[in-house]
Amino acid sequence: MSVQISASDVNKLRQQTGAGMMDCKKALVEANGDFEAAVDYLRKKGAKVAASRQDRDSNEGVIIAKATADAKSGIVVEVNCETDFVAKNADFVAFADKIADIALNNKPASLDELKALEIDGKKIADALIEQTGVIGEKIDVSKYETISGDKVVAYIHGNYRLGVLVGLSADAAGAEEAGKDVAMQIAAMNPVAIDKDGVDSHTIERELEIAKEQIRAEGKPEEMVEKIAAGKLNKFYKENTLLNQEFVKDSSKNIAQFLDSVEKGLTVTAFKRVQLGA
Repeated sequence: MSVQISASDVNKLRQQTGAGMMDCKKALVEANGDFEAAVDYLRKKGAKVAASRQDRDSNEGVIIAKATADAKSGIVVEVNCETDFVAKNADFVAFADKIADIALNNKPASLDELKALEIDGKKIADALIEQTGVIGEKIDVSKYETISGDKVVAYIHGNYRLGVLVGLSADAAGAEEAGKDVAMQIAAMNPVAIDKDGVDSHTIERELEIAKEQIRAEGKPEEMVEKIAAGKLNKFYKENTLLNQEFVKDSSKNIAQFLDSVEKGLTVTAFKRVQLGA
C-alpha cells in the first residue's frame, strides 16, 4: 500500500534539506514517507551527482578571509562552484561564510581536518556532497590557510575573488589601517615572500640563470656577468618581496619604510594570499 505524501511533508523536507520540491517528493515516495530515509535518499542522490561531476572544473566560488576578535590569528578559505551565477547566490556565500567561521573557531591543522569538522550536525565533507546534489554543481573547499601573530588583519578583495591575511609584529596604534594597506598591496602586487630571506633557493637560481642568459645575449664580457646578474637579482627582490616593494599608495617609500613610519620597528611577520582559481 503506497503512502500518501502531502504537500506539507514535501515542504518540510525541502526546508530541512534545501533540495528541490520534485526531488523531495520523489525521496519521500521512495522512502515510504520516512523522513530520515528520505534525507538519506537525497544524500545518496547528491553523492551520485558529486561523483558524476568530479571531472568538471569548479573554478568559480568565493574567498572568505577572517581574523579572530582578538586579532591574534586568521583564516582564509576558498569554496568553489562551477558558475559565476552560483558564486553570487546569497545562500552559497552564506554557506561559505559558515565554513569560514568553523575554520576560524576551530583552527584545524589541514584542509582534510577542516572537512572533518561539523556544520549543522554533519561533517563539512558530507555537507559539500549534499550541496552538490541540491545545487547541481560540483561544490568543494579547495584551499585553507591560517596565520597567527601579534596583529592579524584580514582583507577580501574584488567581490570575494581574492583574500589576504597579514600578520604584523605589534598591535600598535594605526596597525589595523596599516595592515589593510599592506593587504591591498599584497592583493595588487602578489609578492613571492616577505623579504629576500624568504625567497626559496630554486627561485633565486632560476632568476640568476635567466639574468645571466640575458646578459650574455647582450654581448657583455663574461667577467661582468656575475656582477650584473647580482644587480638584476637585487632588482627582482625590490619588485617581488613585500617589504622591499614600492608602496603603491606612496611611491616615495617601500613597505618596510611605510610600516616603520606607523610604528618604529613595525614589520610583517607572515602573509597569505589566496586568489580564486589560482
